[in-house]
Amino acid sequence: MAGEQKNGLSYKARRRWSMVLLLIGLPAYIVAVVTVINWLDRPPIWLELLVYVALGILWALPFKFIFKGVGKEDPNGSSD
Repeated sequence: MAGEQKNGLSYKARRRWSMVLLLIGLPAYIVAVVTVINWLDRPPIWLELLVYVALGILWALPFKFIFKGVGKEDPNGSSD
């Protein structure tokens, strides 16, 4: 079927997991990255910015399948 996901998570489950990741996981990741950067000797500002940008993109890659299509309407047509 066209509406089924290959990863086995339903649309509602992906929406819930995406909210958990954005509300709990992302702030925890930010705190961890800033803490680790602060433990190191302060690099030049351009390098520090580059590290933050790279890590800001890198955190979402493992969760791409969760975020994919979450902003769209439920493909199964069930309304909340």
